[in-house]
Amino acid sequence: MLEKVSNTFSDIIRTIGGKSQITEKNIEETVERIKMALLEADVNLRVVRRFVNGTIEEAKGEKVLRAVDPGQQFIKIVHDRMVALLGDAKQDLHLRGPDTQSVILFLGLQGSGKTTSAAKLAARLVKQGRKPLLAACDLVRPAAVEQLSVLGDKIGVPVYREETKDALRVAKNALQHAKKNGFDTLIVDTAGRLQIDEPMMAEIGSLKKTLDPVETILVADSMTGQNAVEIAKSFDEQVGLTGVILTKFDSDARGGAALSLKSITGKPILFTGTGEKIEDLEPFYPERIASRILGMGDIVSLVEKAQETIDRDEAEKLQKKMATESFTLQDMLDQLERVNKMGSIQSMLEMIPGMAGQIDESALDTSGLKVQKAIIQSMTKKERLNHLIIGPSRRRRIARGSGTSVGEVNKLLKQFEKTRQTMRKLSKNRGAAAKMFGAMGGMGGFPGM
Repeated sequence: MLEKVSNTFSDIIRTIGGKSQITEKNIEETVERIKMALLEADVNLRVVRRFVNGTIEEAKGEKVLRAVDPGQQFIKIVHDRMVALLGDAKQDLHLRGPDTQSVILFLGLQGSGKTTSAAKLAARLVKQGRKPLLAACDLVRPAAVEQLSVLGDKIGVPVYREETKDALRVAKNALQHAKKNGFDTLIVDTAGRLQIDEPMMAEIGSLKKTLDPVETILVADSMTGQNAVEIAKSFDEQVGLTGVILTKFDSDARGGAALSLKSITGKPILFTGTGEKIEDLEPFYPERIASRILGMGDIVSLVEKAQETIDRDEAEKLQKKMATESFTLQDMLDQLERVNKMGSIQSMLEMIPGMAGQIDESALDTSGLKVQKAIIQSMTKKERLNHLIIGPSRRRRIARGSGTSVGEVNKLLKQFEKTRQTMRKLSKNRGAAAKMFGAMGGMGGFPGM
């Protein structure tokens, strides 16, 4: 995510951050590098000019030049301006109380990820205690209704659908159905086109007038860069938006859309799509994204991801098992599943201060994780709970069942035993986290990583 611009900014910050003295020439040279980094990231030219001019004006004041730590003061200015560029503060959905229906209208071009994003948001609202209903009003794209229905079944959210080509009729009836059956949120998936056209806008205009949505959200593909910004601008001018969801944010190497949207349209980025899974929809925090871009990491988001997948009671039980050396292969399998739910290893490393761009993705060999999971899943429950009973014949059977070799099974069991011993030692000294990473080969306590 934002890999290229983040790498460039990290280099800039390292260069200027260590200086005990800063001159106007230093500032001009650094700001020129920042300007080039933003332009290469496909940020809108007007946005770049405003950012650069404001940074120079503030940085050349006595506040920086005469500061005790001018390098850090300059970094703070860049950080604060980056936060303002991204939208200042996180924007929440403006939903009504549970006794009144809140309608969320989804817009977007074909291929932007609109239908999937609607389901992701519905799943997120369920976790927050709301009762959403999805309305299938994309009656143009083949299989769009069926796709939404499949996603609805997957997340346990009902989908209102009708055999008709009248989207307005479906939307009206869906709202009545929501009122009669106690659904507090109606998420309406509308038709997309390959480009913005009059029939599309007319249909959306009618839907908006009829439904009176609390949120009119554009779903835009962040990979399209400045095109996403222009599309948002057009939709806002003709229909009126309240916010944007940027999809494929995990693949956006440049970041022009995220860095330009708020300044050009005035509309906040509400969420970002960070993967294919239903849970891969994240609230957009300008300050956290700014910190990631500047190579400062995002520990808060990393902790929140961990909290979503790790139950406190389970964590305490696991800690006790580690202390008594009763950690089993089943526990190990459970931990591997949790790590997988948190996202890619690369995305987690980017959240650790100073790690963004420091490790080449190709150097992260995570293929071994799948092998290890296959081996453990080929074991019986009894074997997972007591690895000591796994003798030669059992190892041969496990190797056949997992499509691996006896040597790989032996290697996993050997590494697992070593991991248990390391965990027991660390549980006696919680302050030895650094030693754990050393002894376990970074994250090698889970074999294959």
